[in-house]
Parts: sequence; C-alpha cells; structure tokens
Amino acid sequence: MPYFDTASAAPLHPVARQALQAALDEGWADPARLYREGRRARLLLDAAREAAAEAVGCRADELVFTPSGTHAVHTGMAGVLAGRRRTGGHLVVSAVEHSSVLHAADAHAAAGGTVTEVPVDRLGAVSAAGYEAALSSTTALACLQSANHEVGTVQPVAEVAEVCGAAGVPLLVDAAQSLGWGRVEGAWSVLAASAHKWGGPPGVGLLAVRKGVRFSAQGPADERESGRSPGFANLPAIVAAAASLRAVRAEADAEAARLRILVDRLRRRVVRLVPDVEVVGDADRRLPHLVTFSCLYVDGETLLHELDRAGYSVSSGSSCTSSTLTPSHVLRAMGVLSEGNVRVSLPPGTSADEVNGFLEVLPGAVAGVREKLGVPEAAPPAAPVAESVEIDALGLRCPQPVIELARAIATVPVGGTVTVVSDDEVARLDIPAWCAMRGHTYLGEAPRGAGVAYQVRREA
Repeated sequence: MPYFDTASAAPLHPVARQALQAALDEGWADPARLYREGRRARLLLDAAREAAAEAVGCRADELVFTPSGTHAVHTGMAGVLAGRRRTGGHLVVSAVEHSSVLHAADAHAAAGGTVTEVPVDRLGAVSAAGYEAALSSTTALACLQSANHEVGTVQPVAEVAEVCGAAGVPLLVDAAQSLGWGRVEGAWSVLAASAHKWGGPPGVGLLAVRKGVRFSAQGPADERESGRSPGFANLPAIVAAAASLRAVRAEADAEAARLRILVDRLRRRVVRLVPDVEVVGDADRRLPHLVTFSCLYVDGETLLHELDRAGYSVSSGSSCTSSTLTPSHVLRAMGVLSEGNVRVSLPPGTSADEVNGFLEVLPGAVAGVREKLGVPEAAPPAAPVAESVEIDALGLRCPQPVIELARAIATVPVGGTVTVVSDDEVARLDIPAWCAMRGHTYLGEAPRGAGVAYQVRREA
C-alpha cells in the first residue's frame, strides 16, 4: 500500500532501525556517569551530536537534543524571548508557520507580548520586505519556516535572515520539513527540527542556538543538554536520529532529483485528468517530494477515505476533514481553494509505477465523491430565470455552499448576481476561490442574520 504522507511522518529509515537496535544494547546507561557503561553511552551521545551538528551546519556545543520538534520550537522561542526581554516583547512570525510556532505565539500574546503575522502571497511565500516592515525596535524574535509543511513552498530564509541581522533581531527557523534535504542557508540564529520527518524515530528533536544569541532557558534548572532540555535523554533514539539524518543527506541530491520528476508529473497530470482542480504552492521553489491540490465540489474527508480504500495514504488541509470546520490556516493565508484538498508527499524510493497508479485512481475517486454530493460532471445549460438569485445555505457545510452556487449561477444572465447566505466559515475562502477558477467576479460579503451573505456576479 503506497504511503504518500511523509510530510507528517517518514517511514523509519533502515539505517535508523539498525542504529536503534545497536544503541539499545550499548547506550542504555547514563552518559553523565564515569563508569564504563556511562562512558560508552557518552561516546555515543557525543558522536550523535557531532553528526547532527555537521548536518545542521553549526558547532556541536550549539546543538541539543529535545523530546520532539515541537518541544524544540517551544524551547527555542521561549528561551530567546526571555533572553531578550529587555529589548521588548514583540514577536514576528509568518502567517503560514507550523501550529507549534503559532501556538507559542498565542501563549506569548496571552502573557502580554505582541505578535505580528507577516502575510504570504498566493504561492505561500513571504518576502524579506514583509519581514523588514514588521520589525521594530522592540522586536525580540522573528520566526520563519524553511519550507511550508502543507504546500511545500520554500521560504527565502537567507534574505529574511539578512534583514533580521541588519535590525539586530535573531531569526528562529523551523527546519522540520527541509533538513533531510539539505542545510538551511543564511545567517539564522536558532534552528529547530524533528527526526521523524527524515526517517528517524519519533520523539527526538534538534535545537541549535548560535553562540552570541541571548538565550534564557525557562523552567527548573537541569544539568543535561546545556540546561535547555531537561531529563534523561532517549539515547538510542538520538543515535538513530543522527544516523538516519546522515544517511538521508547522503542520498538527498539524487533522490530529490528523482522525486522532483515524479512530482512534476503529478502537478501536470492532475489538472488534466480531474476537472476543476487547483494545484497550490510554488511550482519551482518547493520541496522536491510534495504537491498539494484542491478539488472543487468535493468533501475532503470522503475523498481521503476513498483514496485510502484504493490503497493510497495521503493527507489534507481541507476544512472538510477537520472537526472545527475551519480551513487550514495555510490555505486561508494564501487565499486558495481549501475544499477537497489533497497533500501528496512521496517517501524516498517511491516508484513511477506507484505515482501512475495514484493518477489512475484519483479521477474516479473524485468523480465518485462528486456524484454522491449530486454534482454532475458537466452541468446542463439552463436559461436564466432572474436577474439576481439568493441561496439559503445556512446549516450546509463544505463543499455544499459552493455546489449550490455552481448550480445557481446558470439561472442568472451574464451580469446578474447570485448571493449565498452561509454560516460556514469555509465559504469566506472557497467562494472567492471558486470565482477565480470559474471566471466570475466576487463582489464581497456582508453580515446577514446568523450568517454572511456572499455576492457573486456572473461574467460568462
């Protein structure tokens, strides 16, 4: 069964499995102890730190291991914000950061700090100018992911780091998605990553803090990991994480070139095989193994179940797969279609046959979901019946309001309007996206009772 969700977690790399087994036998003792077993464990820990630091591009004494990537992000943000509290309490993040960064930003704001979100363009990228405008004399920290976890867009970290450096503001980079493919370029100050993203075992994170960055570890003091990650380290998992990082990086260039060809095939053929699909994210500045697309008139959760039944494990940022019924914050910030969203992230070793098999299954799966929702493949022509039509879509959930809009647009003449009244938060994103895809004009929104009225003008 092809597994196409390495952006969530990569399968355990064979080198990680071997290293884990060996370290379970040799690295179980306390590396802080001076007896033979402790010294042996210490040698393993030092070797793992050296290997990880080489892969990151930092000094070994700048890197510590944490219980997870999220823990690394939270520790890094809290430590720098506390260390620079005399500068001020202003934090800058991008609008498409991983939830670990945004949750930490929320906690910072709740404690009295201020947060500025830097917007992204329709491809999901920030600009250095956007960060420059957001920085102020009270900015203690800026955060930017190296590559987006939902759409794969690679961010201009080096350019942003240069802007932050000129302003004297440290830049924390969440490198979870990209570190397995290569070092993060630029003069970043703090870096966090997670081993299960590159085929290491879960439960191991990396936190690198450059010398000279003001950092105040939060919480009770602990003598381990430079006081930045308390508790007894999971040494076997750390050894496996470092070994697998070295192994995947040795294969990265060749595997990236091979997977990029397969993803390019997906990007081209999905829009040809499936009607009304939007491929999102940057086509060029992107991770080599990831592609995301959204399908009009599709319930994302049902589509993922259909693909799973066909043997393909994929992920989604669609609101239709979320219990909150709100779209992914990444897709919302980009202003792209969220309904029927599918993220495909290929693991190393994926074959062309597996990708071709997915492309054979996808059109039927999408058509089947649309049929269940009452969406015909091609809507029959209809004579206009009124200059304007209003649809009561209150209580209907994604993708039904857009389906109702698609049915109604043919009932008004060119220049006529359709108003959709909906209480589904997703409509605020998907109705404008539908207009852009179908060539109609989105006129805006206005409060209407328990919902919001979205008005569309027919153009053709």
